[in-house]
Amino acid sequence: MSMHECGGNIGDDVHIPLPHWVTEIGETNPDIYFTDREGRRNTECLTWGIDKERVLKRRTAVEVYFDYMRSFRVEFDEFFQDGIISEIEIGLGPCGELRYPSYPAKHGWKYPGIGEFQCYDKYLMKSLSKAAELRGHSFWGRGPENAGSYNSAPHEIRFFRDGGDYDSYYGRFFLNWYSQVLIDHGDRVLALANLAFEGTCISAKLSGTHWWYKTASHAAELTAGFYNSSNRDGYAPIAAMLRKHGVALNFTCFEMRTLDQYEGFPEALADPEGLVWQVLNAAWDACIPLASENALPCYDREGYSKILENAKPLHNPDGRHLSVFTYLRLSPCSHGETQLSRV
Repeated sequence: MSMHECGGNIGDDVHIPLPHWVTEIGETNPDIYFTDREGRRNTECLTWGIDKERVLKRRTAVEVYFDYMRSFRVEFDEFFQDGIISEIEIGLGPCGELRYPSYPAKHGWKYPGIGEFQCYDKYLMKSLSKAAELRGHSFWGRGPENAGSYNSAPHEIRFFRDGGDYDSYYGRFFLNWYSQVLIDHGDRVLALANLAFEGTCISAKLSGTHWWYKTASHAAELTAGFYNSSNRDGYAPIAAMLRKHGVALNFTCFEMRTLDQYEGFPEALADPEGLVWQVLNAAWDACIPLASENALPCYDREGYSKILENAKPLHNPDGRHLSVFTYLRLSPCSHGETQLSRV
């Protein structure tokens, strides 16, 4: 259930923008989009700062999402009644994923850049200022001034380096606020999704932001909205929110091996296997269904074996495993088509 623009990211060969009536509003009020520190707007999706602001022809963004979901449910009623549509994955951000658009190719990001915080539209800045005032430190109502740019590395940047400002009093305040905005957005939209699709299974997707996982700050995850530094579990709160709404978690990068990442980009200090294991356990500890998919084309035996290993861990004492796996890009000619396999 897409609430985002298609196109402009890695592997995209089509372009489907947001509805014309939305982009018209964006021409006069560009703050409806996520914005980086330099003022660059990202038109992939609407900022969560307008979730409760009546700026879309007297409707809030959340009301627009609900009207869209409800209209879809009514229009395709026979497919729901006959069980042809058996599950709805709710889009919660760019690429349909619950994350900030922190690493957009359209703004020059290249792997393994840390990305940038996306909170500089006037609505999110108003939220940050209010949070700072409630904390009693109004001067904290600003974004980090030393967080680098899209293609920076953590050790180069004062905010993200070991012992950096991400772990200062201000840094912890900002990252708590930034990540809570993400969780609150998912909470609001999924509550309404359960109303629109009552009786239908619902899922939500998280991105596998695995680069810089072996550093203390986990910088790429922080800019994406996952407050998952080395001394904090950033995925358990998200899993708890999904459990509240009975929503399944869909995660990616299940085919990736840490050794392969190290050989290709040793400077990225990536650890997709460690990240997958952490998210697996967060979902299982919250007792929510877990689905997954491969992030990149996967035709090799090693990647396929890694998928099987993650899907059904052999030595899990509780017999936990995936509920569904989506095998993306089965051939070079498949144009991104998917095949669902029940595990």
